[in-house]
Amino acid sequence: MELVRTARGQGGKRRRGPRWLRALLATSITAAIVIPLSAAAHPEIPAPAPAALAPVTAATLGHAYAANRANAAQASRMAAAHGDRHRAAADRELADPSRHLLAFDGRGAGLATEVFGDLAHADRVAVMVPGSDTSLDTYARFHTAGSALYRELTRHAPPGTRTAVVAWLGYRTPGTVSTTVLTASRAEQAAPHLRDLVGDLRRVTGPHTRLTLVCHSYGSVVCGRAAANLAVADIALIGSPGTGAGTAAALHTPARVWAARGSEDWVGEVPHVRADLAVATIGFGTDPVSPAFGARVFGAADAKHSGYFTPGSTALTNLARIVLGETSEVSGA
Repeated sequence: MELVRTARGQGGKRRRGPRWLRALLATSITAAIVIPLSAAAHPEIPAPAPAALAPVTAATLGHAYAANRANAAQASRMAAAHGDRHRAAADRELADPSRHLLAFDGRGAGLATEVFGDLAHADRVAVMVPGSDTSLDTYARFHTAGSALYRELTRHAPPGTRTAVVAWLGYRTPGTVSTTVLTASRAEQAAPHLRDLVGDLRRVTGPHTRLTLVCHSYGSVVCGRAAANLAVADIALIGSPGTGAGTAAALHTPARVWAARGSEDWVGEVPHVRADLAVATIGFGTDPVSPAFGARVFGAADAKHSGYFTPGSTALTNLARIVLGETSEVSGA
């Protein structure tokens, strides 16, 4: 079976498809074989079912936080009994009384939604959507990013403006080296849950709170799938491989769409195209920082792929200004 389409070159000779596409397909085929075999060698970590909770409101936030912390503590004990000390420690940290868990599910790779700040009274809320390789086992770095953004918002917020950050690990993220990271399948599964989260936040905060999606890497594919008519003010795409849409207008969102990529981010070397194959569509289309996409491009200086939330960075400062609605203060690329 021919996986790469051929084309007519000069003189009518047939030439092979682009080299990057051949390499991408080779990686995909290898991952399709290797990843399932390696995953099979790691049995699933036992954990309790998520806490059964009624839809959360401002009045019941405290109860939800307590119930999810208790669930994380139980998950930690079960992971420890299973012999997985790393997961046990990760769950135990999430169970700390200082943590505000809007949701928690310790099963499998795990899911968690954590709140920084006083969500019930916030005027400005950032919802962080992570990219590949984010799970309970790697959650500490996502927590660090959420904490950094919250501190930056607090530092820049005008007097009387209250802020919060919601770090949403609400979907099973793809592995960086896997077939799933090349397609929108995980994003399509995640998008309805992200839309539900925005609805839940509206119920907690009220209709006048300004919500912003901060979408990193593959998380921007999730945001692209969820964006249509979503009740958010801004969508910021950082380190994005694309959204699956050809233009910002094709996202069909009333929100302002922003995009940034640091000069040291390896995603800049990834071809921003889509290839329709017999079994799947690979790639996510137009580069979000290109003029053709039509987003508002903002500065990220020399940020690496994991460096957009580094304290003191241009990227983090600009993200805070976007979330706060201080758009005239956002610096360009």
